[in-house]
Amino acid sequence: MPELPEVEVVRVGLDGHVTGRTLTEVEVLHPRAIRRHLLGPADFTGRLAGRTISAVQRRGKYLWLELSDDANPDIALIAHLGMSGQMLVQPVGAPDEKHLRVRFSFTDGGGPELRFVDQRTFGGFLVDDLVTVGGARLPSAIAHIGRDPMDPEFSVTAAVAALRKKRTELKRALLDQTLVSGIGNIYADEALWRAKLHWTRPTDKLTTAKATEVLGAATDVMREALGQGGTSFDALYVNVNGQSGYFDRSLAVYGQEGLPCGRCGTAIRREPFMNRSSYFCPHCQRRPRS
Repeated sequence: MPELPEVEVVRVGLDGHVTGRTLTEVEVLHPRAIRRHLLGPADFTGRLAGRTISAVQRRGKYLWLELSDDANPDIALIAHLGMSGQMLVQPVGAPDEKHLRVRFSFTDGGGPELRFVDQRTFGGFLVDDLVTVGGARLPSAIAHIGRDPMDPEFSVTAAVAALRKKRTELKRALLDQTLVSGIGNIYADEALWRAKLHWTRPTDKLTTAKATEVLGAATDVMREALGQGGTSFDALYVNVNGQSGYFDRSLAVYGQEGLPCGRCGTAIRREPFMNRSSYFCPHCQRRPRS
């Protein structure tokens, strides 16, 4: 599932193509794409038509378009990419993609249209109201999501304190989006390797210094991934122009089972974790004593 760097790549691409443009028509081609919008397709398309996209925003893994018109309060179109969702800008009249789910057309006509393509149909949209929480303007459905490390208002001190108050395994805490948003399975494993911490390390046993280090490592690795367009393991994650990211070539542990650790040469291991996997170096990241 796309994490912060991948979603930010999509956000930047969308911002350059759709901000300032006015929607003329929204065509829902598969009902699962708007299953989170409980009022149905007619309400979904009706609330969007005639609205102007004033901004493309992100917090953590969540992406939304701010929409406004002269008569109604601003609303948000929340987009979640799921496992295989793609937001693509395509010329009007270009052949439809096999898994095209929603098409957004604009009043300017000559510019590209926006298409949501989703092979596995885990992603989708929701029209929501904007609210102000902690000084930030967010869709109400994601108001509980914590700030991410790329947010100028993100407080490392507050995040460290919250992390150390948890009574859980370290990786579970890193994936808790109410604590720090944007970190998923890939970048959690990479951050833990950089900080030389095993994923089962108890959070309440962490020193302030080590908690600060692992959050700093997560920030660093996500910034590096962003600089390379994110991580693409297959053709399902692409930017708005259909191009893949290249950070998979720089991963130290994630997906590297059996390969030598770049620090000590020990073979990387994989262990089951929450229906997924954790990758780590058994020498550099010693399992804590029980």
